[in-house]
Amino acid sequence: MDIQSFKEVAKKYKVIFLDSYGVLRNYQGILPGVRDMIKFLDDEGIAYYVLTNDASRSPIQLAEAFASRGIPEITVEKIISSGMIAREYLENKVNSGTVVYLGTERSAHYIESVGLNTLSISEVDLANMDDFTAMVLLDDEGFDWNYDLTKAVNILRKKSLPVIVANSDETYPLSKDHVSIAVGGIADLLEPLSDKIFIRFGKPDSQIFHFAYEYAVTDLQMSISKRDILMVGDTLKTDIIGGNKFGIDTCLVLSGNIQAKNAEVLISATGIIPNYICQSVST
Repeated sequence: MDIQSFKEVAKKYKVIFLDSYGVLRNYQGILPGVRDMIKFLDDEGIAYYVLTNDASRSPIQLAEAFASRGIPEITVEKIISSGMIAREYLENKVNSGTVVYLGTERSAHYIESVGLNTLSISEVDLANMDDFTAMVLLDDEGFDWNYDLTKAVNILRKKSLPVIVANSDETYPLSKDHVSIAVGGIADLLEPLSDKIFIRFGKPDSQIFHFAYEYAVTDLQMSISKRDILMVGDTLKTDIIGGNKFGIDTCLVLSGNIQAKNAEVLISATGIIPNYICQSVST
């Protein structure tokens, strides 16, 4: 397995899409060397955007979190989240009524920002659902996993609603050796139980890559081809396959979900092949 220098790889591209968790940060905070890497990209004139499936916070809140950890260069304009795609869907397809959600109050920002009423599933009265027009799965926190997941299934059995999954990640690293179930994993549980087909946004779906590509072209006000873009991620089944399907080059880093000792076996087993493998973005 050929491990390359990320900085040497990055020099080949005009635009870098960076996953957040496992690439820039983990459960302990910002990963070592990330601040220097951001400075390197700025010095080289390489544009970069954080392309994340995190729908638990608004882009403003995500940018504030980076700034509080010593990276003010990652401004709100540099953050593209799956929640933004879900918001666009709600704005175009759900025009009125109350949207019920799983998640924290702050994650409901994406629904409220398009003028829709919101109601946490924990507050739902199953005898009074006439005004419900959609359900959105936003975050893995902010509700009772037993009581409210059961209630979500019963809502969907009683009322026909579109279900939007704002984060397709099934798990995320909780520590060096453990993961936690993410929103995509919750959706995997609820979908067959409710006998519905959910609408999923975020990597690996190509829609978020289309959105990010158009966003970058508009933001930079320059012509960019797919050959000019590199997707950097720590997960084969979201970051890497998503970038591959969209037709841009991909770089797997071994600082998150995939450990170096397992990388070659997982790549061989899945057939998901990145263009590059780097230890981290700090090299």
